[in-house]
Amino acid sequence: MRQRHYRLASAVVLALLAPTHAVPASAQAAGPTPDQQLARDIFRELIEINTTDGSGDNTRAAEAMAARLRAAGFAEQDIHVLAPAPRKGNLVARLHGRDGSLPPILLLAHLDVVEAKREDWSMDPFAFNERDGYYYGRGTTDDKPMAAIFVATLIRYRQAGFVPDRDIILALTADEEGGDHNGVAWLLQNHRDLVTAAFALNEGGGGQTRNGKRLLNAVQASEKVFQSFHFEATNHGGHSSRPEKDNAIYHVAAALARLEAFEFPVKLNEVTRSYFERMSAIETGQVAADMKAVASASTPPADAVGRLAAQPYYNALMRTTCVPTMMEAGHAENALPQLARATVNCRILPGEDPAAVQGTLQRVVADVAVKITPLQEAKPSPPSPLAADVMEPIERLTQQMWPGVPVVPVMSTGATDGLYLRQAGIPVYGVSGLFGDIDDNRAHGRDERISVQSFQEGNVFLFRLVRALSSKDRV
Repeated sequence: MRQRHYRLASAVVLALLAPTHAVPASAQAAGPTPDQQLARDIFRELIEINTTDGSGDNTRAAEAMAARLRAAGFAEQDIHVLAPAPRKGNLVARLHGRDGSLPPILLLAHLDVVEAKREDWSMDPFAFNERDGYYYGRGTTDDKPMAAIFVATLIRYRQAGFVPDRDIILALTADEEGGDHNGVAWLLQNHRDLVTAAFALNEGGGGQTRNGKRLLNAVQASEKVFQSFHFEATNHGGHSSRPEKDNAIYHVAAALARLEAFEFPVKLNEVTRSYFERMSAIETGQVAADMKAVASASTPPADAVGRLAAQPYYNALMRTTCVPTMMEAGHAENALPQLARATVNCRILPGEDPAAVQGTLQRVVADVAVKITPLQEAKPSPPSPLAADVMEPIERLTQQMWPGVPVVPVMSTGATDGLYLRQAGIPVYGVSGLFGDIDDNRAHGRDERISVQSFQEGNVFLFRLVRALSSKDRV
């Protein structure tokens, strides 16, 4: 690390920016440092603000974070709370760089959380609880840790007098989990100048552990495309005492049987090929061999594909998937159905044409009397390139903090609001340094939690990663 990377207000900051290994549990037991306490206090404040779509207030959380930035010395003109609707506020703030010669980077996290009922939890989901080495509360994994750490990081930079070589933009947004006012989409449409950046850091990645062992640090660089279709059959109906073979329910059932027997072809992209290649060094036995074979072959061998596809996650990484998720039919138990309809949810590989997927579905059920219509327009987003100037600092910091833990690019089989940035030409990398147990994922569930150690290690990791990515000379 060279002093020319930044201007320092005090020698204390040199220690803050020095290489840091994982935070040992013994250090946690000794009590939090000021930097750890700052992140924890911000985290607690966010958890205790209900930001659900139904009854919460995203604007209140955005204003609370804006107040913290003002108190840290950020200028009023660099802090914006922008709301397309009541309770749907978004915070955008900017730490100015040295000379503007490099385009900004964007730190993205969503403030909204999924619904949580008190009767479903063993504690109040909107109270910040610390027990047994964990922080509990709705949003403790999705996505308020990153929001809190990003706010704490900018405050620490400001207090230290750190001037990056490029602007650092923070966007804390609404309605990622659901609702009519997705913050990223709205900001791009109405305030694009405030969030335009060379690339963004977002959720979607993170570390994985099993039985206390760190397995990998994931970087989400792609995600599948969400689109649902209706398979619909109609009929004249009639009395159930005089049944006919021409039955709307039979037609939809036949179409779904054909869908069940069909599989989309295997197609790997840069991200998924890299995933299987790197995972082959982590897994063992036949799984490792199959991953290596799939990653290395231009046409993956069918036997390896078949064995991997037996695991739903691996199957979803390799191909587009379509599956029935809802059904409705009939209007009375003593009447033949006049309408039968199934909802089929597809998760489409990035780069595939959603219209072509619909065409494939129509060919699969071509001899069945059903009509296929999309429920909504698909929102495709291209994979983000595994650019060396982003991946190398992630690799380096991962090895400094957790020696031997590999960095693995991943494609989300679900979706994040990073898709809107990718659509706008802004690459997005889901990376956090926050490790979680892959066998105990409580996001969106009962008693959601994150370990204290994981949160504070992510605090160190993101503080150092953002500094590295905002400097011309990497550390």
